Amino acid sequence: MKYQSQKVAYAYFLVALALFAIQVMGGLLAGWIYVSPNFLSEILPFNIVRMIHTNALVVWLLLGFFGAAYFLVPEEAERELYSAKLAYLQLAILVIGTLGAVGSYLVGIHGGREFLEQPLWVKFGILIAALIFLFNITMTALAGRKTAITNVLLMGLWLLSLLWVFAIINPENLGLDKMYWWFVVHLWVEATWELVMAAILAFLMLKLTGVDREVVEKWLYIIVATALISGILGTGHHYYWIGTPGYWQWIGSIFSTFEVVPFFLMMSFAFVMVWKGRRNHPNKAALLWSLGSSTVAFFGAGVWGFLHTLHGVNFYTHGTQITAAHGHLAFYGAYVALNLAMFTYAMPILRNRDPYNQVINMGAFWLMTGGMAFMTFTLTFAGTIQTHMQRVLGDDFMSVQDGLSLFYLMRFGSGVAVVTGALVLIYALLVARRREIIAPGSAQPVAGE
Repeated sequence: MKYQSQKVAYAYFLVALALFAIQVMGGLLAGWIYVSPNFLSEILPFNIVRMIHTNALVVWLLLGFFGAAYFLVPEEAERELYSAKLAYLQLAILVIGTLGAVGSYLVGIHGGREFLEQPLWVKFGILIAALIFLFNITMTALAGRKTAITNVLLMGLWLLSLLWVFAIINPENLGLDKMYWWFVVHLWVEATWELVMAAILAFLMLKLTGVDREVVEKWLYIIVATALISGILGTGHHYYWIGTPGYWQWIGSIFSTFEVVPFFLMMSFAFVMVWKGRRNHPNKAALLWSLGSSTVAFFGAGVWGFLHTLHGVNFYTHGTQITAAHGHLAFYGAYVALNLAMFTYAMPILRNRDPYNQVINMGAFWLMTGGMAFMTFTLTFAGTIQTHMQRVLGDDFMSVQDGLSLFYLMRFGSGVAVVTGALVLIYALLVARRREIIAPGSAQPVAGE
C-alpha cells in the first residue's frame, strides 16, 4: 500500500462483503419460494425478499466501486485522498440509508418502483453520499497525475450519480415514468457501469500483467467508445412495449445488437494483456477473477442479452425466465466477479500481507461460476418453455408456473452452490491464513498454502 488514505477502501470492502452475503442468501430464499410458494408467506412475503435481494446487490456493487476508486485513484494520481474523513462520512450515510431501506421494506414501506423501492429520504441520502464521493475523488484526481484510467472511472461515476436524479423523479404518466426508470436501470448497468468496469479491469491488468500503460489506455478508449455508442441508444430495447413511438423498435433492435461489442472487446483485452505481459504475478486468484469476469460478462451481458433483444423475439420473451437468466449471468460476470477481482487483489495489500489462501479463493471462483452457469442454463430452458406455453399457446400464468417446478428446483440447487462459493470466498479473504512451514535445515518459517 503506497498511500495511507487507501485504507478507506478496506472499510468499503468489508461492508460490501457483508451485504454480498445478505444478497446471495436472500436470493437463495427467493429461489426456495419458487419451489414452495407459501414458505414464510405471512412473515416475509416474496416481494419483500426480492426487494432485499436486488437492493442489496445494487448497494454492495456500488460500495465495491466506491472502494475500488478510493484504492486506485491515489495510486493513479500519485497522491493521498483529498479527505479520508469525507470518505468515511459517505460510508456512514450509505450504511444508515441501507439499514433504513431494509427496515422500511420489512414493515411494508417502499416506493413501489422495481429496484428503486427506497423511501424518498433514503434516495436523497444516496444522492448526498454520491456528491460527497464525487467531490472527494475529483479533487484528488485534479491535484495529481491525470491518467486514462482515472478519467474513464470518473466519467462513469459522475454519470451514474447524475442519472440517480431520475430515481427521485416519479411522474404520474406511466409511460414517462418507465422512460425515467430505464434512464437509471439501463443507463447504469449497460452504459455508465461499463465505463467503471473497463477502468477497474484496466487497472487490474496494468498491475497484474505489467503491460505498458500506453497499450492498456488504447484498448480502454476503444472499449469506452463502443460502450457509450451502443449503450445509450440501446436503451431503446426497453421502450418496445411501454407506449413510446414505434421507431424505438428499430433503434433498440439495431443498437442493442452492438452492445455485444464492448463486452467482447473487454474479454479480448483481458486475455491479450495476460498474453502480452507474460508476467508471473503472485496473485493468481485476482488474475483468475479478472479473466473470469470479462469472459462471463461477454456471455451473460453480451450473448444472453442478444438472444432476446430484437423486438420480434422480445415480443414473446420479455418478462419471462429468459430475462432472469440474462440478468443473473450478466450481473455476476460484469460486476460481481469484477468487484471480487478487485477485493482479491487489494485486500492482501490493505492487510499488509502477500497474496494468501489462493487455492481456497480460486475454488470459490469455480464453485460460484459453475453454480451461476448452471442456474443460467436452467432458467433459459425454463424461459423457453414458459414463452411457448404462455405467450404462444396462451396457457394461464399459474398453470405454466406449475409446469416449471422441476426447473425451479434445479435453480435452487445451483443457488446453494453459489451461496456456498460466496461464503468460502469471504472466508478466504477475511479468515484463512497461509500455514507456516519450517524449511529443512532452517529455523526460519516459510509461507505455504
